[in-house]
Amino acid sequence: MTVTFSDIQAAQTRIAGQVDRTPVRHSRRLSELTGADVWVKYDNLHFTGSFKERGALNRLLLLTPEERKRGVVAASAGNHAQALAYHGGRLGVPVTIVMPEGTPFAKINGTRSHGATVVIHGLDFTASTEEAKRLQAEHGYVFVSAFDDEGIVAGQGVCGIEFLEDAPELEALIVPIGGGGLIAGCAIAAKAMKPDIKVFGVEAARYPSFTAKRAGEPPICTGQTIAEGIAIKAVGDIPFALANDLIDEVFVVDEADFERGVSFMVTLEKTVCEGAGAGGLAALLRYPERFRGMKVGIELTGGNIDARMLAVVLNREMVRERRLIVYRILGDDRPGMLSAMAAVIGGLGGNIIDVVHNRLALDVPAKGAEFDIMVETRDSAHADEIGDALKDKGYALRMG
Repeated sequence: MTVTFSDIQAAQTRIAGQVDRTPVRHSRRLSELTGADVWVKYDNLHFTGSFKERGALNRLLLLTPEERKRGVVAASAGNHAQALAYHGGRLGVPVTIVMPEGTPFAKINGTRSHGATVVIHGLDFTASTEEAKRLQAEHGYVFVSAFDDEGIVAGQGVCGIEFLEDAPELEALIVPIGGGGLIAGCAIAAKAMKPDIKVFGVEAARYPSFTAKRAGEPPICTGQTIAEGIAIKAVGDIPFALANDLIDEVFVVDEADFERGVSFMVTLEKTVCEGAGAGGLAALLRYPERFRGMKVGIELTGGNIDARMLAVVLNREMVRERRLIVYRILGDDRPGMLSAMAAVIGGLGGNIIDVVHNRLALDVPAKGAEFDIMVETRDSAHADEIGDALKDKGYALRMG
């Protein structure tokens, strides 16, 4: 079992002209935000919206004619599914994909639109994999792992070649880790091209499978995460064996870090990013002192996020920054009360988004009312200014 730099170069030649070469750009805004000197590889600009195309196409091109006829089956939360479905359709290879329940609609619909058969089965990736292997045995399909496959790893390694060809000055790469195929390929390529480069991984705190395996401990992986693309309970044996000695450090980041990463990609970089795709930026935000002043490349792995979830994340970041705040005010239930409060808020430039009256809470007087007034503010200082003005007018704020 091995994947060499030569294998990755061969994959680069094999897939050339069939997969977009995505851009690498220096980001002044993210550099100012994090204190590092940041380059971004925009793999969300692939046709199917993620880095998975390189590995999927390389693996399909390695199939024998007989295997192509039988077709392939895979388990995927979405990005591997779409890549395999799209290139399988192009090459005339039948594709069946098993997806876990709760997979974002954008990824389910994208996979079906490319002609694949989609089976929704299991609460997580592990259960979906078991079903995919059952279908393999029943129908004679070729099972194509999303990461635990040498052909997949070699294809994903092309990302590392492109990154360093376009930004040879980089001192470090940060790559999200799910099953490990991407970081294994990138680490092999990057270390071959520039032996002194640092390669860092990043995992979701709820799915730290690579970190656990490094420590020789069973992984404790559970719960929902916005980074569902890397929500893998067990890192692949092949990528782990290939990458473990090449990875300098793996960072574990929280849900809020991923959310902030998605939000900053939208607001600062003007690009749509899914949860897992924000992993590199999340690590920079979580551990700024570790990267300050370094020339760092972050791999934006994909942009397949549901519109509703993107809206939720952006609004949550506004709440986090107190640019969206709820003033809970206990007052008299009499005509003109709301108008008077609104005049204070509007007079200071606050934008009222929503108002809720609560007259039935037992800790509110029978002749009183509780008002939840949601206000858009400029920043935290502006939120405090409005709150202080309401208090100065005699309104009792119960929460600000």
